[in-house]
Amino acid sequence: MSIEQDGAVRHEVVVEVGVDRAFAVFSRLDAVKPREHNLLDVPIAETVLEPYAGGDVYDRGVDGSTCRWARVLVHDPPRRLVLAWLIGTDWRVVDDPAAASEVEVTFTPEGAGTRVTLVHRHLERHGTDWPGLRQGLDADGGWPLWLRRLASAVGGRD
Repeated sequence: MSIEQDGAVRHEVVVEVGVDRAFAVFSRLDAVKPREHNLLDVPIAETVLEPYAGGDVYDRGVDGSTCRWARVLVHDPPRRLVLAWLIGTDWRVVDDPAAASEVEVTFTPEGAGTRVTLVHRHLERHGTDWPGLRQGLDADGGWPLWLRRLASAVGGRD
């Protein structure tokens, strides 16, 4: 089941590359975040993750505009990435860091590949409408889509 007892959303994928490559591709984000997941008024030119604790995660539009939708809490290559999710239940950016949930992605060796586990927790911080947000994140077009895109982007073995 992808929703845990505490309300967190959890999804996993095993990719056929080592942890270094899996982490590098995921943390680039541009290869895994769907362009249609867009809070800008223009198409996305790129998605950027600044690779350090305190760094921003943002989309840059084709016109140069930006939308910061997450902040890096932990950047521990190639094992772990934790983001403060700054998107609220109305799918708009939340300005209050206390109202942010957390996305933790871990990369664990498994055989010749890597198990990538994504857990989106503390969704209740988004207020009373958080179950609807959780449902959207858990749906096929939410986190499962990101992990399928990761599997496609890493290609074969490294």
